[in-house]
Amino acid sequence: MPRDHWKFEGVLAAPDRVGFLPDLPLPHHDPTTPLAIADMADAFGVTHRTLHFYEEKGLLTAARMGPMRVYNEDHIRRMAVINACREIDMPISTILELLTGLAGTEEQAEADKLFRDALLARRRELAAQQANLRRQMQRITELLETTDGGEATDEDGHVHLSPIKSECLTFMADGYPAARIAGLMDMDVAAALTLEAGIIRKFGANNRFQAIAKAVLSGMISPE
Repeated sequence: MPRDHWKFEGVLAAPDRVGFLPDLPLPHHDPTTPLAIADMADAFGVTHRTLHFYEEKGLLTAARMGPMRVYNEDHIRRMAVINACREIDMPISTILELLTGLAGTEEQAEADKLFRDALLARRRELAAQQANLRRQMQRITELLETTDGGEATDEDGHVHLSPIKSECLTFMADGYPAARIAGLMDMDVAAALTLEAGIIRKFGANNRFQAIAKAVLSGMISPE
């Protein structure tokens, strides 16, 4: 049922209601007993300063029991959402937007969908960051090879490939295009093309087919 009996300050809640919140695991406590700020901090593994920071940003509002800040069950459920979002490094502005949306929900299913959509959006952001990191790491490897003299072979003419390049070469030999390789190696197409270009340079080839042929002749991969 809607939790209309607690009023929260700030822009996150409509007057006299806070909507619904996703059902997340909560710290074990007596829900009828408010938590003091020290207990709230311990329950979520944060500092007093973190709770004050969330209040400053409008994410959380404590109630007052005399001079003390206290948190009831609704505050704790709200903090569970905030804490879960911060664990995946969701920006404060995004959490604020999420809580604003949750404040206007009319039923639990709507709140659960909003939270799920926020998680999926964050996963897409992290996947994009991961692809960028892979591309940057590959570029660093190529630059290091260049600064080390650009040696592509040893004295016996054997080409040395990093594990990620060896994996890519195997997929190239199987005839997979760059888009398919990107999916198999969990990277974007640009990163896969950069990886493939590095392999072609390693073999002193002009294209992927020459590189594969040289890899077969050197025994690095087996012909089908």
